Amino acid sequence: MRRRTLLQAFALAPLLLSGAELLAMPAQRVLRLGTPKATPQRVFAAGAPAAVLIAAVAPQSLLGWPMQLSPAALAQLPASLRALPMVGRLAGRGSTVSLERLLKLQPDLVLDAGDFDANYRDSAERVWQQTQIPIELVAGRLPDHPAQLRHVGKLLGVAARGEALAQAAEAQLTLVRDVLATRPAASRPTVYYGRGSDGLESGLSGSINTEVIEFCGGRNVAAAAGKGGLARVSLEQLLAWDPDVILTQDAAFAARAPQDPRWRSLRAVREGRLHCAPVLPFGWLDGPPGINRLPGLPWLLSRLHPGASPALAPAALRTRINVLHQLLWGQALPDDIARSLDMRR
Repeated sequence: MRRRTLLQAFALAPLLLSGAELLAMPAQRVLRLGTPKATPQRVFAAGAPAAVLIAAVAPQSLLGWPMQLSPAALAQLPASLRALPMVGRLAGRGSTVSLERLLKLQPDLVLDAGDFDANYRDSAERVWQQTQIPIELVAGRLPDHPAQLRHVGKLLGVAARGEALAQAAEAQLTLVRDVLATRPAASRPTVYYGRGSDGLESGLSGSINTEVIEFCGGRNVAAAAGKGGLARVSLEQLLAWDPDVILTQDAAFAARAPQDPRWRSLRAVREGRLHCAPVLPFGWLDGPPGINRLPGLPWLLSRLHPGASPALAPAALRTRINVLHQLLWGQALPDDIARSLDMRR
């Protein structure tokens, strides 16, 4: 998503609507439009990060998916979530649900999560004015996730579930801090995140799509191209950057690049430091940039800082991520993903 922080949004444009309320919480920012029921039962996820958030915290409240899920992704989710329809997205540019359709769904609340700018907030205010459906916008950068999970758990009447997930999120953030404390900034690797089937799309400085790189102590080489969201990158530019590590979530690209002479011109490819992150049931690095990235934090630490902590050894890493996966989705980590966590494979 192409958004800035909520604090920036309020600096740019003050709240003008009488029903709009800013709820300030530690490490979290929430904008509430209208007054939701005491415990909303029918929640419309405005975008993919919100859908993942609701699916993990209160799956019984999710009205449907704003995005199409693959059969492989659905297979990793509880039966109740597999049966949900695709209802479209309301978030940001390219909304795929009309206000008439939204009203017919009769949600108690529209929830969105992520990183949003003043234009996005204005759009949400227009929807609220026209439908009078309460809307809650919850900031969702990586450091926000514990408070985000607690807030949504309380909001949807499952505070204990939200607390359990928040504690699991805090454990991953603590691991990141502990590992980075042993890694001086100058020694941290340069990293390129290749999105898409050709690996030539990436996130610029400040992009939520590449937030995990900087958060886990990598230096995003695409930040040199400026600030913003996603952008196309030429192979010539990538060769000039010559990053220490290349990341992707596209398995076909990860298999093809080592056989391509152009990509083999990069040290990371030649030396086996092109790493493909799992994507089931959702991306571990991105796709969407939500709480689904929590398993990706220890995974990425193990790729960027191998040997930095006993917690990143293959057996410990598998146990940590399996416990987190079961907590999030109620199922054990698939065998093929568990095997891929061993760096020797």
